[in-house]
Amino acid sequence: MRTDDEATDAPTVPGGLGRTQDPEGVKRNILDVATREFAAKGFSGARVDEIAAKTATSKRMIYYYFRDKEGLFVAVLEEAYSGIRKIERRLDLGDLPPGEALRSLAEFTFDYQNAHPDFVRLVMVENIHNAVHLERSERIQSLNVSVIDVLDSVYRRGVSEGVFREGIDVIDLHMTISALSFFNVANRATFSKIFKCDMESEESLARRRAQVGETVVRYVLKTKA
Repeated sequence: MRTDDEATDAPTVPGGLGRTQDPEGVKRNILDVATREFAAKGFSGARVDEIAAKTATSKRMIYYYFRDKEGLFVAVLEEAYSGIRKIERRLDLGDLPPGEALRSLAEFTFDYQNAHPDFVRLVMVENIHNAVHLERSERIQSLNVSVIDVLDSVYRRGVSEGVFREGIDVIDLHMTISALSFFNVANRATFSKIFKCDMESEESLARRRAQVGETVVRYVLKTKA
């Protein structure tokens, strides 16, 4: 007998769906609940039965829209990455000097991850599973190209203006920005306990945010002779 986590056959849509429900609203509700469940319990710990019980729909509809538990988790990851990339594309960096543009991008990443701890937790969960779910999604692959394009544009502009040094790999630079921002959420509980500090206070967040921006900018600045 298959469990809810092993179901693979999508059922036919229940009669009357189009007349009685808003499909996009139903999917949004499922994804919101599933995001919280996967972030809190991981892929293995989350259960479709529990997710369904907390939504305004049924397990049958979850399988209809997402086919199985893996399909639901992939959709959750896609929405998580889409959220940050969508806002990144709206950042107005073109009119800023390269150093200020890079600082703004780094500080935005810090702010976004701090405000969306579920995003950080989902990435941590997927790393535990060696990115096997992420690998299934062409959408995630294409989504993450945009941030590299934005960063590459800022970096090349800085090099051409003689502000940034040459020879920096923008993927390495993106990794540095992500790591500095990610740590403040991923390691908050342990770091706070070990060093008896409040990493969530306004003062602490403002100080750390400034450090992240300054660290990234100083790394790329051209050294004066």
